[in-house]
Amino acid sequence: MPTDFIYGDIWIKIGISIGIFLLFIGLRKVFTTYIFKFFLRFAEKRNIHTAANIMLALEKPMRWLIVLIGVLISLRYFPYEIVSNETKKKIFRSGFIVLAAWSLINLSSIATLLFPKLMKKIDFDVDQIVLPFITKMVNVIIFALATSIVAEEWGYNVNGFVAGLGLGGLAFALAAKETLSNLFGGLVIVTEKPFTIGDWIKTPSVEGIIEDITFRSTKVRTFAQALVTVPNSTLSNEPIINWSKMGKRQVAFHLGVSYDTPKAQLEQVIRRIENMLAHHELVHPDTILVKFDQFSDSSLDIYLYFFTSLTDFASYLKIKEDINFKILGILEEEDVQLAFPTRTLIVQTESTETQQAVFEKSSS
Repeated sequence: MPTDFIYGDIWIKIGISIGIFLLFIGLRKVFTTYIFKFFLRFAEKRNIHTAANIMLALEKPMRWLIVLIGVLISLRYFPYEIVSNETKKKIFRSGFIVLAAWSLINLSSIATLLFPKLMKKIDFDVDQIVLPFITKMVNVIIFALATSIVAEEWGYNVNGFVAGLGLGGLAFALAAKETLSNLFGGLVIVTEKPFTIGDWIKTPSVEGIIEDITFRSTKVRTFAQALVTVPNSTLSNEPIINWSKMGKRQVAFHLGVSYDTPKAQLEQVIRRIENMLAHHELVHPDTILVKFDQFSDSSLDIYLYFFTSLTDFASYLKIKEDINFKILGILEEEDVQLAFPTRTLIVQTESTETQQAVFEKSSS
């Protein structure tokens, strides 16, 4: 009888333990399906986007926290000692540290979205490329701190590990030379800001739009939609042309007209082209040069040198096209022909008598 009672008591405790665990699983479901969604809808209706973003960042860690609490409470009622009380405490503390680090990492990504709005309110300009870089650095620091705290919790001597790294620092530095070089290259890019995310750049290595920058590399989307990953050490040591930072864009070419163009007509064409460029609303007024430049093999060359006010490639080509059509109209009105490669061949023939004498001499 006492044995049956003891076994019955054990099964009751097992049932209570399982019941507690299932209860917390149910609470987790209720939290996700009802409570969390209720507060999320409430925040969205009131346009409290910051609170909604914070709730989304904390949703998964909170769900796992409920499970962790349920496991620990259910273990208290479990009749068999699977782990010691000290180990239970370590598991709970380690789990809580991991969940806290997870929450902070999620919140750091939310801060990336909220920080520009805050800077805009206080009228402080922050480059777009700095925020992702800082976020990644913060995430690495959070991860390193969480790992070291969990290691200390389980009795590992983190100080000894760091000291060991100090003893092998030279070997580590040599092995990580490229990584460190890329890291410092990324810091140079962030501090000097030769470009930002969304800029169109051209280097000896790549040309395209900046998409992202990490500790190791910068991602560039080419115009063929290929994604090129360039090491920061390479990019920071190359000449970089940032087309997005142009205030104006150069146009320079020779216009060749035929040699039979009279001097007065040539001067009139030059004056009219120069006047057209000076009054064009999309031509930068600072530098406009239209000059009779040189005598080429097949043409009289007029040199045109000016800048467009718009710098993006599509607008640049459209302005050039409009100007080219206007130049063609001026040439037609002035009856001046464009030159094309020509060659005049002069053939001299000997007189008939000379040819006959040469023929008779060769015959004899």
